Amino acid sequence: MKAVVYDTYGPPDVLQLREIEEPEVGDTDVLVRVRAAAANPLDWYAFTGTPLVTRPGLGLKEPKRARLGADLAGVVDRVGKDVTRFKPGDEVFGTGKGSFAELVVVGERGAIVTKPANLSFEAAAAVPVAGLTALQGLRDKGEARAGQQVLINGAAGGVGTFAVQIAKVLDTEVTAVCSTRNVDLARSLGADRVIDYTSQDFTLDSQRYDLVLDIAGSRPWSELKRVLRRDATVVIIGGPKAGRMFGPIGHLVGTALASLPSSQKATFFISKEGADDLDTLREMIETSKLNPVVEKTYPLSQVPEAMTYLGTGHVKGKLVITI
Repeated sequence: MKAVVYDTYGPPDVLQLREIEEPEVGDTDVLVRVRAAAANPLDWYAFTGTPLVTRPGLGLKEPKRARLGADLAGVVDRVGKDVTRFKPGDEVFGTGKGSFAELVVVGERGAIVTKPANLSFEAAAAVPVAGLTALQGLRDKGEARAGQQVLINGAAGGVGTFAVQIAKVLDTEVTAVCSTRNVDLARSLGADRVIDYTSQDFTLDSQRYDLVLDIAGSRPWSELKRVLRRDATVVIIGGPKAGRMFGPIGHLVGTALASLPSSQKATFFISKEGADDLDTLREMIETSKLNPVVEKTYPLSQVPEAMTYLGTGHVKGKLVITI
């Protein structure tokens, strides 16, 4: 089968499309023929081997796992003898390691569920990682409640476009922060108010918020706290790529530590892959409460080009790889 692999760390041109052996299917495994996958920042960090502090897990000198991709949507090709949840021909979406490939093995109890009937494979592939991050960041870490004032900094990216919509599903008042070219998009997703950061500094605004979902990671705690209510929470999703040693980790940890003396708190997390939350997202999609935003699609042979664009940090919604 064809798959994107990399033998060394470096820029996007280290990524190669090669023929590799098909994966083995265990008794409780599901083999998915991938129709579409999606690019995520974690893919960028994986093949660049950054930040360096993560190298013990990735592989010190060369990658331990030379495959790329997590999000997927496709068709079940075959199943192990003990599998009961799926059968060949089922259309599914979710996550699987090495999804930039024609075939991926996922455990039956892994993070795959039935694909929403009203989405194409390309749109469905855009959902899992970013959608789960937005859902868990708002609902679980941020404990968003009806009537709260919620600000989403970085509202036009992969996580942000889902977060605006999910925050509205949770019946909050949403302020979206994005650039000029994305103002109309943020409004179309349901934001009650949109701040164009190129002309207005949201940290100097008179509005106060119960919850800030900080995806862009563009402001220090000293500025964020100016717009927080007394017991507000900041959930930090991302941070600057700059700095080969710590990358965004420095911003995540630094902001959380800086908030400790305050009644307000800043926290960060790693989203959990799971079928239950994927089903929650699927139900939102099938009831037209949640719609993925896909800016561009690329064939599997153009993954390096997709990753180059992802690295600019200016993707509107998601980039999808068609297979």
